Amino acid sequence: MRTAQLPTLVLLSLALGSACSSKVPSVTGMVAAPPASCLPGERGYLRVGLRGAMERDLDWSGALLQCEGGARPEGRGLRVSFSSVAPGAGTKLRIVFGIAAAPGANRSVNLPTNITVIVEGGNRLYATQGDDKCQVESLVQQPLEGAPGEHAYRIAARGYCIDPATTLDGSRRLYINRFDFAGVARFEALDLHAGAAGPG
Repeated sequence: MRTAQLPTLVLLSLALGSACSSKVPSVTGMVAAPPASCLPGERGYLRVGLRGAMERDLDWSGALLQCEGGARPEGRGLRVSFSSVAPGAGTKLRIVFGIAAAPGANRSVNLPTNITVIVEGGNRLYATQGDDKCQVESLVQQPLEGAPGEHAYRIAARGYCIDPATTLDGSRRLYINRFDFAGVARFEALDLHAGAAGPG
């Protein structure tokens, strides 16, 4: 089955798996949840340049930005995703960052990172498919006040990529310039005691 023919739900499932995996993920058993609204005001944002298969300079914030995040299974780092409508295109994009960092670890530097970009409605997906193409230079995780028992954190990071994301068949390339974001992730108590063995 060609990537262009995959339904949007399958593409979302692929993204949630590939954001923290160096292998092309399986869609078996995966269910993609809808994103939540991001942090209030300008506390949540995403700034990133895309070149090649898409030419976009994204600067997302405010009410139109949605974001969500959480821990990867088995302590394999954390994941944060952002979505909004690309200006002038009328196309909704979702960008997923999979970071090799322990949930709730306060400050970290130089972290291997996987990135997946999904064009929703266009059934296109670009993924770095490895932990050697992008890196978060600086990561800060700050606890947010919430309901009792909820471990919500503001996740702020900046970084860069040295190689492009590609379609799963490698036929198209998407170059990701420097990125800078702040979103939210929610962890279970057990997640906060897990280490980050890597994004794979």
